[in-house]
Amino acid sequence: MGDYIPWLQIQDFPSQGIVSRVKGRKTGRVHHLLSKLELEYFYLLEWSDKTHDIREQFPLEDITEAISVAEAAGIRYPYDNVSGFPYVMTSDFLITTENGLVARAIKPTKELKKARVREKLEIERRYWKRQGIEWRLVTENEISKTKVRNIQWLYSGPNPHDLIPDAEQRSRCKEAFVELYDRGNYPIMVILTCVENNFDLKVGSGIAIFKSLVCEKKIALDLNKEINLMGIKDGKSYGSHHLFE
Repeated sequence: MGDYIPWLQIQDFPSQGIVSRVKGRKTGRVHHLLSKLELEYFYLLEWSDKTHDIREQFPLEDITEAISVAEAAGIRYPYDNVSGFPYVMTSDFLITTENGLVARAIKPTKELKKARVREKLEIERRYWKRQGIEWRLVTENEISKTKVRNIQWLYSGPNPHDLIPDAEQRSRCKEAFVELYDRGNYPIMVILTCVENNFDLKVGSGIAIFKSLVCEKKIALDLNKEINLMGIKDGKSYGSHHLFE
């Protein structure tokens, strides 16, 4: 997974819109995302337990096959105007899932108004169909902005391993947090503050523990709703309590 090199990288598009390099948690390598929409979809892939590997800007390597697909569809295959050589087309993502490979094209709906864009997507679709691989088009309408923002926030900030180097203490902190959270009586903000105080942790350690527990799926949240640190499991909120008494 870590040795994959995307066919297109952000340095190939120095002036085209929003591009990002993001360190993947699943792959351990830097991913090259060529649009804001690609970045948002990447975070959803990173979060999903069904995703095993993510390869962005994946080439349609068999050019002869791709050209054959285009000809069968009556579509002009893209060639370089100067050299006359055929371009290597790419799919935005080739994803390894628990059920096998799937390919995804990421496009804003406004781009779909362009006939040439639709033609290239049709080449892509037919190419992967011949390979026996599921292909789908994803637009902004299929991406929950709230969920993406939540995932970005959960992935941000310091790692609890750095704030609490001792593994045994870190484990006790997490156990205490989950125990209090499972009671369902206290706002998250109150729990994290009390964990910090009880274990004599640096300020910020509590929120890092909370984020890691959510990322480890030990605390379940509906990420399609904004994360509310003053809320509790039944949706209410309360003031501060002496939780460890």
